[in-house]
Amino acid sequence: MSTPDYVAYHDAEWGFPVREDRRLFEKLCLEGFQAGLSWLTILRKRAAFRAAFAGFDPAKVARFTARDVTRLLGDAGIVRHRGKIESTINNAKRALELIEEHGSLSSYAWSFVPPRAERPRAMTWAALRAMPTTATSIRLSKDLKKRGWTFVGPTTVYAFMQAMGLVNDHLEGCVIRPLAEAAR
Repeated sequence: MSTPDYVAYHDAEWGFPVREDRRLFEKLCLEGFQAGLSWLTILRKRAAFRAAFAGFDPAKVARFTARDVTRLLGDAGIVRHRGKIESTINNAKRALELIEEHGSLSSYAWSFVPPRAERPRAMTWAALRAMPTTATSIRLSKDLKKRGWTFVGPTTVYAFMQAMGLVNDHLEGCVIRPLAEAAR
């Protein structure tokens, strides 16, 4: 986390609980775009992604057409990967179904908070890097896939859970850890 972008993201966003549907949808989509790339690449393109995908409003993105896919493939401000773009549109439709069923994307996502026993209390950087999934992220990934979501594998879903505060994976001794825990 040596760049100012990473430091700002870590200190103000990563691991703090998010319950707003649009931000949850955005993060799931951006984690899908990040697959195979560095998070810093996505973080630096986040404003362009927001502009390209109507602020990640699921209702608006769900109405995107083939013309929008073509437009997005020409947008140098985002990652131009047809499968990931089409996935975002598909997932917007699936998000609307989840909202209809559960009242909000937040209610659905937060129903997957893992039990404390699933995570050891004292994490080291090496232990955190070696644990890219958990039983809960695998369960959430499978449930999303069963519902038709794409680009939501267990590693992607676990990164989402970490970023949105469903788990607090700030390392022991990190000054942000108790702040994120208090916010939960």
